[in-house]
Amino acid sequence: MASETSVEEAATRGGLGAFFKEMNPAEWRTFRACAGGWGLDGMDFMIYPLVIGTIMHQWSVAPGPAGLAATLTLLASAVGGWIAGYVSDRIGRVRVLQITILWFSAFSLLSALAQNFDQLVITRTLLGFGFGGEWAAGAILMGEVIRPAYRGRAVGSVQSAWAVGWGLAVLSQAIVFSLAPAAIAWRVMFAIGALPALLVLYLRRNVAEPAIAIAARRNASPGLLAIFGRETLLVTILGALLSTGAQGGYYAITFWMPTFLKVDRHLSIVGSTPYLAVLILGSFVGYLTGAWLSDRLGRRMLFLIFSAGAIITIITYTQIDIPNDAMLILGFPVGFFASGYFSGMGPFLTELFPTRLRGSGQGFCYNFGRGLGALFPALIGFLTKSVGYGNAIAIFAVTAYTLFFLAALALPETRGRVLTA
Repeated sequence: MASETSVEEAATRGGLGAFFKEMNPAEWRTFRACAGGWGLDGMDFMIYPLVIGTIMHQWSVAPGPAGLAATLTLLASAVGGWIAGYVSDRIGRVRVLQITILWFSAFSLLSALAQNFDQLVITRTLLGFGFGGEWAAGAILMGEVIRPAYRGRAVGSVQSAWAVGWGLAVLSQAIVFSLAPAAIAWRVMFAIGALPALLVLYLRRNVAEPAIAIAARRNASPGLLAIFGRETLLVTILGALLSTGAQGGYYAITFWMPTFLKVDRHLSIVGSTPYLAVLILGSFVGYLTGAWLSDRLGRRMLFLIFSAGAIITIITYTQIDIPNDAMLILGFPVGFFASGYFSGMGPFLTELFPTRLRGSGQGFCYNFGRGLGALFPALIGFLTKSVGYGNAIAIFAVTAYTLFFLAALALPETRGRVLTA
């Protein structure tokens, strides 16, 4: 086995696509499955922010309760992610991945059948359990299958599939709302969110459990709270704070952005599509760039650069009165910096914890952050009454990215770390 030093040196060589050329069949199959799952996961989640304006109008829902529905989805995903990570340490990453994909697909379909806002809140909340669990199982699976030298680029490239899923959601919105009345179109959008269930067929046939995960389950069976032991307590706390800042900032920006464009910038649903498209393109390029930088510069430096960039761009986007044409262009760096750092989150959390605790530790840290970040859509919704959408988004986004920056400073660099059972 290569030493940790030689692996780290190898990680700094080669371009973004180097790992594509050298992946073996098992790595390729796992990559395709996890990228597909995460992309469809992103599509599923982003449908609600895209149709929230229609639902608010149809059922006379205020911004606060509308944001609360997203918050409950994310809170449920935090619990689901921690549990899924823990269960994956016991029954396997692949099996948990299949279960969670089927779960959130089913509840997306049920969301399409909701007869009132209360029912929609329930179905979206229950969807959250599978939504959170899918990332936990998929990120761990990728981190353990891909060799250390390419882990950042591979896991980061999987993360970029979120932007693809977001783009599919926006494209679906433009098509569906052009062909059907708004009262029906939002239901069709949720029904489209059930498509990820088909991915389970591919998983069952083509993706195997990582050998080190199988070996770790034979050697130890730690409890759910083992990540709070002396060995990993500080890492667990700092990892959770890092994730809180990362996800709080992201949700502060992306959830209310369609409504911000509609209310503050006076753009229609169809008219806002180009602005969201540029934002998503920036996000996609950010993911791929972050994937390369996480191996090239290290995980911590990626986090520091992108959190600072996110603060600067979101203040400019929401606080400076600029023409809509300039807003269109500025959407690219906003999406770039507000998303690209996620490419380093998966490999970083994978490398922070030993294999026997990886599912529980990674699942907890990432989803603790998701749970606290989940409060931001609701809080922003309530705050808009007094300060407006742009100011509310900026307040919460800047606070979150500052926390992200400080937590990254306090954690160790993990690039090139070799995983063992």
